[in-house]
Amino acid sequence: MRERPAKEFGFDTRAIHAGQRPEPYTGARAVPIFQTTSYVFEDPDSAAAYFNLQEYGNTYSRIMNPTVAVFEERVANLERAAGGVAFASGLAAQAAALFTMLVPGDHIVSSAALYGGSITQLKHLQRKLGLEITFIDPDDLDLWRASLRPNTKLLYGETIGNPGGNVLDLEAVATIAHAHGAAFMVDSTFATPFLCRPIEWGADIVTHSATKFIGGHGTSIGGVAVEAGTFNWSNGRFPVVADPSPAYHGLAFHETFGVYGYLMKLRAESLRDLGAAMSPFNAFLFLLGLETLPLRMARHVENASEVAAWLERQDGVTNVRYPGLASSPYRALARKYLPHGAGSIFSFDLPGGRAAGRRFIESLDLWSHLANVGDAKSLVIHPASTTHRQLSDEELTAAGISAGTIRLSVGLESSPDLIEDLETGLRSVQQMRAEATA
Repeated sequence: MRERPAKEFGFDTRAIHAGQRPEPYTGARAVPIFQTTSYVFEDPDSAAAYFNLQEYGNTYSRIMNPTVAVFEERVANLERAAGGVAFASGLAAQAAALFTMLVPGDHIVSSAALYGGSITQLKHLQRKLGLEITFIDPDDLDLWRASLRPNTKLLYGETIGNPGGNVLDLEAVATIAHAHGAAFMVDSTFATPFLCRPIEWGADIVTHSATKFIGGHGTSIGGVAVEAGTFNWSNGRFPVVADPSPAYHGLAFHETFGVYGYLMKLRAESLRDLGAAMSPFNAFLFLLGLETLPLRMARHVENASEVAAWLERQDGVTNVRYPGLASSPYRALARKYLPHGAGSIFSFDLPGGRAAGRRFIESLDLWSHLANVGDAKSLVIHPASTTHRQLSDEELTAAGISAGTIRLSVGLESSPDLIEDLETGLRSVQQMRAEATA
């Protein structure tokens, strides 16, 4: 390949090459796994410059690592971001992104249609760190505006809601946030940068659980946060980013590093202090996942579309929440923000509540019953009793979850095999109902 900036290439090419050239000393073409804790300094002056953030270099793998750095650069490139920082999990990335910009007393307006772990995390931050959080219906743009307060610093949501399948109006929410001087952060795990790049629609920060589609094979836990580099952190509302840092003898991150100010603080302070670093081996596995992301996502979408359309035609199935369906209330938003497909994770309801959900899942063979999504293998779970079990009844309703809700993560198997297995599950539920009325 010619020496050209990776951003000039197409998405599929960048998913394979961005952030890496052949290793210069050995000629190794694959990204090397730098399994090391620390790095030898050239001299005392270089060491001091690295620790003072006067020069950019490796010091300790809790803060940065060459293998992890390739992963960070590749995801940032695919998302059209200024840069990124990787973490040990998606929730760690999310927590660190919040810690980097917020202080006690700050207010967040958040979608209520979120992954249960994210809702729980935000509620814990509210209790333990003094943040104020308002959960709202993400479809109501007037409610986003009405929920703003003088101390509102962040608007937050998911590109595709988990598990309700709502599609967030990214451009509209970004406009509302920026008019208020607030930042806009999006969890885009379910979309991946192949299906949607929220920064192109105004998002300031995008997070991913790399555990899901980025890794793609259910082998590794990890997360990443990328930042657009366009938000004005010195607008007087984010002193934690703009003001001098005592930890670096008065260094002002945004003034010193400009578009990289937030990212430098995210790495040099939040990652350093939280300690949730991604392992080099996990970064290597995630890089392998990124190389096939476009191919896998296209097949995920194809299979999910077929499965969702089939489920919608079945008796005893209601509320198939797949935004790619013509009947979905999110069809127009999906066409705008997800032109390559609406992902492969969605939910539907079984009349009969938890008993029906239990019988359905127990009757499946090919679908794996486990708490993950975005795997090559097809997965199934009952959210109300697992991933969202810590939510109240009101919070479950707001998240689009009933007692009979089933979440599917459609994998890469042959779709007729997946449908046949689901048909077995539905027949078992019908038999249970017949036995109950006999």
